[in-house]
Amino acid sequence: MSSNIEEKSNLLEVKKLRTSFYDGKSKLEAVRGIDFTVKKGEVLGIVGESGSGKSVMVKSILGIIPTNAKIDAGEIILDGKHIENLSKKDKRAIRGREIAMIFQDPMTALNPLKKAGDHLVELLIRVRGMKKKEAKNEAIELLRMVGIPSPETRVNQYPHEFSGGMRQRVLIAMALACNPKLLIADEPTTALDVTIQAQILELLKKLQTENDMSVVLITHDLGVVATICSRILVMYAGMVMEEGMAHEIFYSPKHPYTKALINSIPRVDGEKTRLKPIKGSAPSLTKVAKGCPFAERCELAIDKCFTEMPVYKSFSSTQKCMCFLAGEGDKLDG
Repeated sequence: MSSNIEEKSNLLEVKKLRTSFYDGKSKLEAVRGIDFTVKKGEVLGIVGESGSGKSVMVKSILGIIPTNAKIDAGEIILDGKHIENLSKKDKRAIRGREIAMIFQDPMTALNPLKKAGDHLVELLIRVRGMKKKEAKNEAIELLRMVGIPSPETRVNQYPHEFSGGMRQRVLIAMALACNPKLLIADEPTTALDVTIQAQILELLKKLQTENDMSVVLITHDLGVVATICSRILVMYAGMVMEEGMAHEIFYSPKHPYTKALINSIPRVDGEKTRLKPIKGSAPSLTKVAKGCPFAERCELAIDKCFTEMPVYKSFSSTQKCMCFLAGEGDKLDG
């Protein structure tokens, strides 16, 4: 699986991306020089605790960051075209047609005063230029495609008549309405129970395969990315700590933060092990550390971890890690 992905060309390239929030004279660095790619037809998982910069990063790519935020530096290249400096109008044209996003809370993402079908119809008319009747028929087919039963009836119902899982399916239908090249799913299963989570992830994987889309799945839960992602980025404090193929991240993690995240996942294989929470909390954006941002919480940190920023070490053509101790004997094993 990994060799096939490596051979594919890049759909999205992000280079040295920096995004900050400004409050008067204060500057809060949310994304700190991130580099990554998304290949055509791959599912990339981006994981990290709340506040690690995952959502700000993808909103920077989409051009929907808040008014008090600004992209300070970096390049964003979509299918060979630079999009970081496009006008708001041009960025709007890309959203939906080329990049679509599923937001994390299906309970609030839909307008309660609009029927489910109307959300889709308006989108199809605006973006694909359809006539109203044609758009209504297409809306029914989209609801059918995402597994909503009796779509001819459901198209005329309001969001409150749908369960959380069904609302999420409506949001997925909206994201797919314009056949985007890249689908970004921001914590798409957070508000759903475990059974529904599994159904939504299975649906996303099925639709990705059928449409040969690229998908970026953002989550704080490594268990979620294990289900459908072929490659994983681990983020912390606005930076990528480690990246690699899914099997590399789960079976040969190199960064202490990655190992800590894995150790905090409940096991269901019958082995009784005590969960190990990560001590402390994520660093404040107002106080950027000179050294490794994870040093304060790392049980293995040495003196220079607090004063110097580590550089990336490569362990394969697909796995790299930003840690002074990575790869040194068994220090990170356990």
